[in-house]
Amino acid sequence: MTRYLVAVHHPDDYDPAAMEDEAMHRDIDVLNEEMISAGVRLFVGGLNPVSAARSLKAGADGVVEVTEGPYLKAREHVGGFWVLEAADMNEALEWGRKAAIACRAPIEVRPFH
Repeated sequence: MTRYLVAVHHPDDYDPAAMEDEAMHRDIDVLNEEMISAGVRLFVGGLNPVSAARSLKAGADGVVEVTEGPYLKAREHVGGFWVLEAADMNEALEWGRKAAIACRAPIEVRPFH
């Protein structure tokens, strides 16, 4: 079985208080329970807003610079994710489809090495 990252993408200005409701939380809870029952969920985590990120980059002199904010300058960032163990990409994509519906957000599915 291969492990897959199923990542939820949010816009930079994502505000959970304004964009999430009880129905969405229930849908995500149901999805998590389904993943647990199926034995595919290894880990799940939600992330704080991208403004809480810190980026580290080592210079040629070996000094590591820490800056506030995300490493990539983009309009969307990962807001949460699951690590699943699935038989193949098709199975992982089925879970990704369910995640897109439950989270009401774009989802990326990517296998680990």
